[in-house]
Amino acid sequence: MKTNKEISGHLAAAITILIWGTTFISTKILLGSFTPIEILFYRFSIGFITLAIIFPRRLKGTNIKQELMFAGAGLCGVTLYFLLENIALTYTLASNVGVIISIAPFFTAILSHWFLENERPKTNFFIGFVVAIMGIFLINFNGSMILKLNPVGDLLAVLAAVVWAVYSILTRKISGFGHNTIQTTRRIFLYGLLFIIPALFIFPFEWGIERFSHSTNLFNILFLGFGASALCFVTWNTAVGILGAVKTSIYIYMVPAITVITSILVLHEKITWVAACGTVLTVAGLFISERTIKGTKKEQ
Repeated sequence: MKTNKEISGHLAAAITILIWGTTFISTKILLGSFTPIEILFYRFSIGFITLAIIFPRRLKGTNIKQELMFAGAGLCGVTLYFLLENIALTYTLASNVGVIISIAPFFTAILSHWFLENERPKTNFFIGFVVAIMGIFLINFNGSMILKLNPVGDLLAVLAAVVWAVYSILTRKISGFGHNTIQTTRRIFLYGLLFIIPALFIFPFEWGIERFSHSTNLFNILFLGFGASALCFVTWNTAVGILGAVKTSIYIYMVPAITVITSILVLHEKITWVAACGTVLTVAGLFISERTIKGTKKEQ
């Protein structure tokens, strides 16, 4: 029987994925006026400022080891993950990226076996992984099942999944420091923004703030900044601290299903029976994996 704390962890993870599953539409709209690096910079700048206003207290009592973990989390979860994902989309199909990114829980499980002694997954985790991936394939390819491989783009998507797994492991370690989650998330955002700055000189970037005069652009960047960044990274890190890196990461399976449902509601797209079956398989895979994670003790 789950404790109230565990239930709150699952609720935090579910809220996070519910919002993250809808960000595809906002990002797609913004790409008509902004470059990927511009969206990334403005999104996390808004997120950082929001967290600073909500909880202005400085994070104190950290040491070099902790700061290195914060920096690593910022580099992986903010800068590298979103850059790799966005660049991958310029080389390969979005459906390819969607499927490949969804294997992040698998990499999280592998890394947790090495670095998180109390979160080693059992066999049924991998059974659930296979079931969920079958569902994700059906959702993304919607019955056509045509996978057009592109070595560069697909490799970048795999790397994005790997760095997100590293981020999950780091945030699990960070949760053991005992700091306030908003403060730690803000520190992660700060490092992420610092690592983004060099990329501003490499990739196309213009300030062009007049683009925010369009209500559609303003709404979507605020949604990404306030909701998908400030709120969701806090709720995600909270869930990781309570449930662990592996158990929380399996909620990523639900992103494609939520994106499909959102597309139906917002873009009025029609769902096929194949996509519906894929959604059912994805949910089934999540439940199979979630019920079989070994250990919930927080590592020190």
